[in-house]
Amino acid sequence: MASYCPEMTNAGIHSLHSAMVLDERGETREIFLTGERPLTIYLDKQEIVTLMTMGAQPELLTLGYLRNQGLVHALEDVVAIQVDWDVEAVAVTTRQTRSDISQLLSKRTVTSGCGQGTMFGHVMESLNRLTISCPDFTSDSIYQVLHGLDEYNQMYKKAGAVHGCALCSTDGDVEMFVEDVGRHNAVDAISGWMWIEGITGADKVFYTTGRLTSEMVIKVAQMQVPLLLSRSGVTEKGLSIAQQIGIGMVARAKGKHFLVFNGLEKFKS
Repeated sequence: MASYCPEMTNAGIHSLHSAMVLDERGETREIFLTGERPLTIYLDKQEIVTLMTMGAQPELLTLGYLRNQGLVHALEDVVAIQVDWDVEAVAVTTRQTRSDISQLLSKRTVTSGCGQGTMFGHVMESLNRLTISCPDFTSDSIYQVLHGLDEYNQMYKKAGAVHGCALCSTDGDVEMFVEDVGRHNAVDAISGWMWIEGITGADKVFYTTGRLTSEMVIKVAQMQVPLLLSRSGVTEKGLSIAQQIGIGMVARAKGKHFLVFNGLEKFKS
């Protein structure tokens, strides 16, 4: 675990709600719905963004978001993360307010993330400095990761309407699993957890139920994870960035089937 941890609330909320519906036969049934709440992030009293989230791990989500957006460079810079659901906001206090925060926020790209994610211009520009080496991997190693995830996706199984993301070891052990209404939220929460725990991504595999867009590839690259695995598909921009950075990309992974999109020379069948 990292030697430093900011002061944080523990404000995760219950995310399942029930509703009565009629099925195709006109019969009444009780089903579960996934909760969804807005959470506005304030960095040293400067409003940054409003995220739509289940709210299960808001502190980790906030920390990972600030990390992946390059708005906080070191964990030690963060003094406190205080979530208050009464005002649907989280206040982040740092040791010294960034003088260039307005400039950093001026160029914002609305991404294809569920609920509309964001990516700031300086993050996109940092791609030129990112280089990752995809490790050798096999069919068996992919199957091990997929098998390790069998017992997860509990929220999806009960209510649907969520994405799941996981940080896994190469032998299939699931080290962290997060579900949220947007896959970009789930990856940010894992990034925040890695930061606090002092975990590096160089020997890990990242899994997501969602599609591999440019935003997802960039976030995983910032976590230094060299192999990305998805149950869903790939966008052209996502593949292009993976090729540029060197991340292995495996998608359409269900059952015994998958497609290797990048890192073909590293795949040993």
